[in-house]
Amino acid sequence: MTSASAERHLSIDAVRGMAVLGILLMNIVGMGLPSFSYVDPTYAGGSSGADFWTWAVNNVLTDGKMRALFTMLFGASTVLIAERAEAGGGLSPAAMHYRRMLWLLLFGLVHAFCFWFGDVLVPYAIAGLLIFPFRKLSPRVLLGIGVAVLVALLAKNLLQAQALEALHAAAIAPGAPASAVKAWQDASGLLAPPPEMKAMEYAAFRGGFLDALQARAGVVIFLFYLQLLPTDMIPEAIGQMFVGMALFRLGFFTLAWSSRVYAATIAFGYLLCVPFTAWLASNIAAANFDAIVLHEQEVWQQITRPFIGLAHASVLLLVVRAGALPWLVNRLAAAGRMAFSNYIGTSIITSTLFCGYGFGLYGYLSRAELLWVVAGVWVFLLAWSEPWLARFHYGPLEWAWRSLVQWKPQPMRRAPRAAPATA
Repeated sequence: MTSASAERHLSIDAVRGMAVLGILLMNIVGMGLPSFSYVDPTYAGGSSGADFWTWAVNNVLTDGKMRALFTMLFGASTVLIAERAEAGGGLSPAAMHYRRMLWLLLFGLVHAFCFWFGDVLVPYAIAGLLIFPFRKLSPRVLLGIGVAVLVALLAKNLLQAQALEALHAAAIAPGAPASAVKAWQDASGLLAPPPEMKAMEYAAFRGGFLDALQARAGVVIFLFYLQLLPTDMIPEAIGQMFVGMALFRLGFFTLAWSSRVYAATIAFGYLLCVPFTAWLASNIAAANFDAIVLHEQEVWQQITRPFIGLAHASVLLLVVRAGALPWLVNRLAAAGRMAFSNYIGTSIITSTLFCGYGFGLYGYLSRAELLWVVAGVWVFLLAWSEPWLARFHYGPLEWAWRSLVQWKPQPMRRAPRAAPATA
């Protein structure tokens, strides 16, 4: 029987492992298909039959939900690591945290340009720099700040969606002036990529490493860093990290809540938020993925993403509490302890599989067929993480990150277990 402390750490690691695996269900689309396919299945990868249902189920259950959960866990880890630093005799909590964030920023930049343009480490590092001074606020205040930031972001995006709809209506009105048409043409770039982008991505990601690097750089710099990072990605990360800090302080991730409250979280997420999100997804499909409808309905989905993510977490937390499926829980926990290595490792595997300098499968698998790749990567991550941690203290990138923060190599290999004494 595990101690309460061990059980709590197992619960956090297991939920983190589930999140890092779940993120791949959505990331795989942008890894193996032209990037806008992530948003619109009619763009590439198929939008009928199994491909449609793959989009629909992922849109309702995983799109943004696993990322929200992963981000909340990052906020929780900020508090946990600071508390450990306060109890130890090494670096101060502030020195530990800010060194961690600066090295994470560098890791994230390499990851974004060389392997996966949808990297979350850069916004995490920047948001992490901003949230740290607030970590000791009361859970109620932390939760209030997080919710306020997310509500403000929702309001901003709803206003933007309404403005785009008004520009479109003005542009298609009979006798619309040229200025109205031009205003809509300029704004419509927010809803869909330029027509030539798909062909460019096919050519680049089926080419050599430098071709893919140049293509990623264009998406990373001009779409993510100049447009989405300051207005959407960082505010969303900050809000969800504040929520995660609050939930950690309240004991959500450490099994301090009653089973009844976890069950209520599951009921709210699955019985209210999932049907509402499914209704939004059905509106998108009914409009045949019209760009304006798609954008507006996706904005409304921001409301339900954290709740569905927390419902997923609550299911796993109850499994951990019950001691059920120990083989799966332990494998997920090991994957969660190595989340940094597994997150970047997944991108290395998929970029090698899809890009022209590897196996060259970019654009050749449909959306549903990409699930076979997801399953294969999941099996690998669950298979290698636990045996690795049986021999080493940290995952390879966790060790590198920790050593860089401490500015000296950290102990890596575990001491071999002593052989049992013989009579």
